[in-house]
Amino acid sequence: MLSHKSSIDAHEKVNAMATLRNQLGQFVYPLHRLDKPTSGLLLFALDPQTAALLTEQFTKKQIVKKYHAVVRGYTPDVLTIDYPLKKMQDKKDKHKQKAGEPQEAVTNIKTLATAELPFSTGKYPTSRFSLIEAQPLTGRQRQIRRHLKHIYHPIVGDTAHGDGKQNMLFREQFNCHRLLLHAHSLRLQHPHNGEELSIEANLNMEFKVLVKEVFDDIL
Repeated sequence: MLSHKSSIDAHEKVNAMATLRNQLGQFVYPLHRLDKPTSGLLLFALDPQTAALLTEQFTKKQIVKKYHAVVRGYTPDVLTIDYPLKKMQDKKDKHKQKAGEPQEAVTNIKTLATAELPFSTGKYPTSRFSLIEAQPLTGRQRQIRRHLKHIYHPIVGDTAHGDGKQNMLFREQFNCHRLLLHAHSLRLQHPHNGEELSIEANLNMEFKVLVKEVFDDIL
């Protein structure tokens, strides 16, 4: 679902912000959002003061965000992608705002596992994939997805920035019809008492089953 109502998908009536608001019976303030096809951890505040304190932590890059993803090819053991990104333009924006100059964007990558599958998507008889942990140090739109495309290791299931042949392989062989990107954890300071908080969202069943089939259940 959408994190909150958006013009990107104007006809979608369900979103996490409204659902949570209705469950709690009070307004909530979104702090950590996700693209609609990305699963995992969202963060909301219950009052504007807490939201402001946590927003400051995000702005000062004090919050550690980690994601898990399945990507094409064998990635390096560790890698820092430092590649500025332009603001993405909303095609539905009536004002047609320009993308502007590229903004700083940095993502740390760590390889968790690799796998070679006996399926061909091109000139080679097999196909290689990596399970990675991605830690974005900045918060640009679709940063992880765009950075991995930039280094020629697109995320499996990414219909906007990915590889169609790899996506089709996972649909046909594993019945996988989703973006294989998951917001796994946040580490932050409690906005009022200063204690360190570590929040995690485990993979859903579909993602867990796929990891078990492809990477021998490393997670």
